[in-house]
Amino acid sequence: MNEYMQAAAEQARAGIRAGHGGPFGCVIVCGGRIVGKGHNEVLKQKDPTCHGEIMAIHDACKALDTFDLSGCELYTTAEPCPMCFGAILWANIGKIYYGCNISDTEKIGFRDKLFYNTAMDRAEELDREECLEIFEEYSKIKNKIMY
Repeated sequence: MNEYMQAAAEQARAGIRAGHGGPFGCVIVCGGRIVGKGHNEVLKQKDPTCHGEIMAIHDACKALDTFDLSGCELYTTAEPCPMCFGAILWANIGKIYYGCNISDTEKIGFRDKLFYNTAMDRAEELDREECLEIFEEYSKIKNKIMY
């Protein structure tokens, strides 16, 4: 097993054995060293956004003192859900390696496939003009970082 995927698997095992959440562990590697680790903490934190990838991104950003993880790679025990994939893209992580796919997660009771198929079914545009005023205000700020 790849050493980084092994580290992600160790994170997953630690999380499930502690009762923190599902079997999802993740590490982020930069320059050949692990800079971020995380596992699913949804149950522990009582927060549905505390997936392994999100926790590892938080850890790596703190360790590197940046929000930009360009040049990093991510190793995770399962194919990232849409939320995690979005976070990975926002963090500028260049390469993702995953073990199990969404069909595998579905077989053990997770509903990732649902989110891939119906993500926008619940969304509806509302009060666009008022919100565009906020965007206009923001667009006038000079030297802003676009994230």
